[in-house]
Amino acid sequence: MTLTTDNLFYSKRLKMTPPRSEDVQTMLQWNEDPEYLRNVDTDLAIPYSEKQLEDEGETKNKEVYFRLRTHEEDTLIGFVVIHGIEWNNRCGQLAIGIGLAKHCNKGYGTEALNLILRYAFHEMNLDRVGLDVIAYNAKAIRSYEKVGFQLEGRARSAVYRDGKRYDRLMMGILRPEWETHNQIHTEGEQV
Repeated sequence: MTLTTDNLFYSKRLKMTPPRSEDVQTMLQWNEDPEYLRNVDTDLAIPYSEKQLEDEGETKNKEVYFRLRTHEEDTLIGFVVIHGIEWNNRCGQLAIGIGLAKHCNKGYGTEALNLILRYAFHEMNLDRVGLDVIAYNAKAIRSYEKVGFQLEGRARSAVYRDGKRYDRLMMGILRPEWETHNQIHTEGEQV
C-alpha cells in the first residue's frame, strides 16, 4: 500500500503534533469532565495536575505520543499514543482521547485512528496494534470497528464504576487487515 498523503502527520481535517506548553490549560478543562476521565482510562478518575500534564508526552523508548489538532483553527482536540511498544515483536498498544464533548460525534476519532495507524504501520513498521476499552464505551468501540479492529478477548467484570461491573474488551488489528480495510473504505479519498 502506498501512502496517499503528502504529510505523514496530516489527515483530511486533523494533524498530529508534539505537545505545546499552551496545551496544558486546555487539558486541565478536559480533566474536569469525569466522563472523559472514565473513558480514557480504567484507573481511578483523578484529574492530572498542571505539572503532570506538562510532563505528559515526554518521549520515551516504548511510547510515541502526539496531540491532535484541527487543521483550520489549530484547535487542540485530543491525543493519540502508541505505548507498550515491543520493537522485537513489532507490536504496540494504542490509546486515544478526544477532550471535550463538543468535539465528539464529528468523526474525529475515526479519522485520528486511521492517522495513527498509518503512522504505526508505515513509519514505525509495526505489524500489530492492540487496545483495550471498557464495554460501556459504545462510541469508541464503533470507531475501533470502523477502522478494522477486531474483538480478541474480554476480561470479565474487570472495571467497577458506579456500583456496576463492566467487562474490559481487548481489540487488535494487523497491518494487512488495516491496509485492506482502509483501501476498501477510502477508495478515491485522501487519507
